Order: sequence, then structure tokens, then C-alpha cells
Amino acid sequence: MAWFFANDAITTEYYTVTGEDAAHISRSLRMRVGEALTLCTPDGRRHDCEITEITRDNVTVRILSSTVCEQEPGTRVSLYIALMKGDKLDDVVQKAVELGAYEITPFLSARCISRPDDKSMVKKVARWQKIADNAASQSRRGVIPRVNPCIDLKDIPEATADADTSVVFYECGGEKLSALIKGDEKHLALITGAEGGFEQEEIDFLSDHGVRIATLGKRILRAQTAPVAALCAAMLLTGNLE
Repeated sequence: MAWFFANDAITTEYYTVTGEDAAHISRSLRMRVGEALTLCTPDGRRHDCEITEITRDNVTVRILSSTVCEQEPGTRVSLYIALMKGDKLDDVVQKAVELGAYEITPFLSARCISRPDDKSMVKKVARWQKIADNAASQSRRGVIPRVNPCIDLKDIPEATADADTSVVFYECGGEKLSALIKGDEKHLALITGAEGGFEQEEIDFLSDHGVRIATLGKRILRAQTAPVAALCAAMLLTGNLE
């Protein structure tokens, strides 16, 4: 079944899909009146619908049934990923959304090779958000994870202040993740580094602000592999990958 997202909560029997989604339904998918599709809303509900009208710019559907969307993990995982060279983050964003990340925040650390200017960064974040949108639809997420603007590493403690547990994965070692995640957390923050890893001063800074230091094993993972591995492990330990 085709899977789309509404911008607002749906409280009426009929809803009109507009913009790119409407064009995708009518022109790319070539759907017709009477066919079924699913709409998910920001309030975490899933609505099974039937197309009742298709015009040049709009698709109107009738809500047949509504229920709480069961696809969303019980643990919100905020993923903080250091900037990488080229388009490496494109695939990371896609896989992170598929695996259930709640939000993704790129950040700059001392060893980041990629350092785009403000204009380029705005374009990159917009592209990553588009990738997240598509991945959320493909994997049938209940919500579209947000890709936040890029921050600096020094801003991470404040950004993660409301997380139950914040973990940075350090290539030089740390505690086992299974010792840090109890399994009942409602909000986790996971932090992974750039191609060159972290400087010791950065790890000390994060540790001084309550971030726990963890390892992903004895092997050194690539920068684009670490966030996916960390997210998989966290989802498994919290019972969200069963």
C-alpha cells in the first residue's frame, strides 16, 4: 500500500493531499479513484484511506479507519553524526531513518575534513531531509525524522540535555554499550565521529558534561558504518529491533 505523510492531524472524514505527494500519487504511481493509500500524521496516528478524487494538483481521500501507528520505536534515538567527506552522509541518513532514528543532527568536530560554508550547509541539510522523507515513506515510518541544522561539538551537551543517556563512541575504547543502556530508556543520544575520529580533548569535554564513552568493539569502523552499527545495537538493547 502507498504510504504518505500529512502535515497536520486529521479530524475530518476527507483530506486533500497537495504538492509533490499529490503529483507522485497521480503521475508517478498513476493511482486511480477507489485505490487505497495510508496517511500518517504528526500525532502518531495511521489513517487508511480511499482515493475519492484526483485533479491536476490535488488528491482527495476519504478516511476509512484510524489507529495508533505501531511502526515507531518506543525509544527516541537522537543521532549526532560528525560531518564526512563527499556524499557519505546521504546513505547514513537513509539507513538511520529505516532503522528508526528519531532525529539526526550533523556536527563539526576538530577532525572533520568537510567544512562547507553556510550556504552549502543549508543545501546539504535540505537534501538530507529529502532523503529522510523518502526513507520514512519506503520503510513505513509513523513520522518523518527531522534532520537538524549543523551544530558544533561543543553544543552537543546542551542539545542532548533531555536524553536519559548520552553516549559517544570512541575509536580508542570505552564501556560496552550493553553496560550503558538498561533497555527502558525513553530517549537516547548517540554520537559518532568523523573519518579521523575524535581528539582526546573532545572526548574529555563530552565526558565532563555527562556523556558516557562507549566502544563498538575491537575493530575500527568507518565513519559511515559507526552510526548505523550504533543505532542497530541501541535498538536491539531497547527491544526495538525484535
